[in-house]
Amino acid sequence: MISFKKNEKLEQASVLMETVAENMMRPISRYFDEHEHEIPWDYIQFMHTSQKAMGGAGSLTESAARKKEGPSISFQRLAITAEMLSWGDVGLWLCTPGGGLGAAAVNATGSEEQKARFLGRFQGDDPVFDAMALTEPHAGSAMPAEVRTTAVHDGDEWVLNGEKIFVTAGHKALVDTKGFVVIWATIDPEAGRAGVRPFVVEAGTPGCSVTKLEHKLGIHASDTASIVLQDCRIPFENILGSPEVTKKKTEKGFKGAMATFDATRPLVAASALGIARATLEMLKEMLAERGVEIRYGLPRSRMTNIEREIVDMEVMLHSTWLLTLKAMWLADERKPNTIEASMCKVKAGDVVVKITQRAVEIMGPLGYSREYLLEKWFRDAKINDLYEGTGQINRLIVARRILNYTRHELD
Repeated sequence: MISFKKNEKLEQASVLMETVAENMMRPISRYFDEHEHEIPWDYIQFMHTSQKAMGGAGSLTESAARKKEGPSISFQRLAITAEMLSWGDVGLWLCTPGGGLGAAAVNATGSEEQKARFLGRFQGDDPVFDAMALTEPHAGSAMPAEVRTTAVHDGDEWVLNGEKIFVTAGHKALVDTKGFVVIWATIDPEAGRAGVRPFVVEAGTPGCSVTKLEHKLGIHASDTASIVLQDCRIPFENILGSPEVTKKKTEKGFKGAMATFDATRPLVAASALGIARATLEMLKEMLAERGVEIRYGLPRSRMTNIEREIVDMEVMLHSTWLLTLKAMWLADERKPNTIEASMCKVKAGDVVVKITQRAVEIMGPLGYSREYLLEKWFRDAKINDLYEGTGQINRLIVARRILNYTRHELD
């Protein structure tokens, strides 16, 4: 049964994250929104030092370290951390070191030796970043079936060639720190999905270069890069999963990599809800300053339209948070959570866009003004419906699971 009571360590982590969000992130939120691609090193170094002091609390690497210990609250801690730090600033949260999507892929599909080798570097003295390179110029959410980046076995190495775009934290992983990127490539183009494998490409590897940084609608503090692989040679042991191309081995290849999202999609949902909560709280404060108080407990028929809208937004926020916690609780219990992970990702993506958009509309010119953060949160919100599987793709995943359809029967 899910417990909503925080233990001592979780409570300490929550207090620390709240303090960081309020006192370190909010004051610089607008600055880094207006200075895209400037790296918040002070924040990054502080968070790296703090997480090391807390034994990796709030990081995916901590969850990996606890995997053998059975049920824990590691993923629930991650959700609380993502929600609170995104309440502070979602772009800065995406700059938090300690293991992201690339680390999750290593955790989901790597051997014990690979986990020790790649995830262990997050415990060093200097902050390290990782990334996952999925999307290619010719295909987005349907990419896994159409991947063109190739990996050719040559002696004791793999040779990678191709291009990846929209790689979150790609520059920080490959250029700014001694991190790594998990590249999806095919070892057998004729095999379709069965031939797709994830490979770890470490910073400084010849033939791997960052060619572009995107200018985006929101999350300006977080870099989004394009990566080109040109005769990029990596050690043979940097493949995650088996190099054999059979239907059975696909479990540790494409399907194993997809298990990455079962852990990270709820984190995106939690992050979205942090933005939504920040927006709703500021909206209520601005309304209260103008004499509009929310009279809770009244029948809806006696409430004003604004009151009903606020209450409806709070219901959306809290119900989606419960769904997100369930997905993370299942992950902590080492139980399948694919459908719950996609459900909360879809719901949170919808909720954050609706709440931020309506807040801007309710406050009118003030909501649209850069004097307040409402317009920034509106811009930051939409990405939560797009990355790590768009809302449409996650709806397909949920429908296929509920109806027991294959991707060929429901696409």
